[in-house]
Amino acid sequence: MSAFEEFDKERREIDELLFKGYHVAAIREDLDGAKVTFVMGKPDKGQVTLLLLTADARKYIVTRYMEGKRANA
Repeated sequence: MSAFEEFDKERREIDELLFKGYHVAAIREDLDGAKVTFVMGKPDKGQVTLLLLTADARKYIVTRYMEGKRANA
């Protein structure tokens, strides 16, 4: 799989969760990638953890996170 295809797959997973109403609760970076925790409403309503391996996907999630913060400000 090409680097773009890997990024595109991760981007689609992020967009799908955001479209369903999840929002980013936590981002944890380590040498394996970024572990992004998404929650829907209250934490007990639903939680999904996504491991992002590509640098482009890690940049993308931070961009989407900041867009959401600006929209809510």
